[in-house]
Amino acid sequence: MEKVTIDDVEIETSPLEVHSVRRPVSRALGTSDFAMNYFELEPGESFSGGLHTHRDQEEVFYVQDGTATFEVGPDREEQEVAAGECIRFAPGEFQVGTNDSEDLVIGFALGAPKSSHDFEEIESIVPCRECGEETVHRLELTDEGGFRFACEECGNEFEMGA
Repeated sequence: MEKVTIDDVEIETSPLEVHSVRRPVSRALGTSDFAMNYFELEPGESFSGGLHTHRDQEEVFYVQDGTATFEVGPDREEQEVAAGECIRFAPGEFQVGTNDSEDLVIGFALGAPKSSHDFEEIESIVPCRECGEETVHRLELTDEGGFRFACEECGNEFEMGA
């Protein structure tokens, strides 16, 4: 058995600097088959930083306080998730969650069947710096702690963060 208090879990933010408070609860608990991250999103911040999918993990978001706005799928259909509500994304379903309000959003991201991301199984939809189109990009973590994106249409690569 392991037990932690959320406030005692160290803050670890994304190299893309898209949120100011992310606490990797599952790492503190030592889980191997389940991911749990606590977030406090200020206005304009997001859980992840961009429209993406996990091919190897389903995700559930629980909003404890405030209202988060999720863009879902390549067509970016909007879904609001208010305090006390949850939203689930199947493996392979593109999504991004943001705080579009003027109030703080507090929520949890829960994932299974792994406790951490396999970056080779994550894809992001971003504008390609070569073709100019919004296309699917493969994602990998760099040695410096940033991200390398590779366009699946033209193969162009670029790095962001760290």
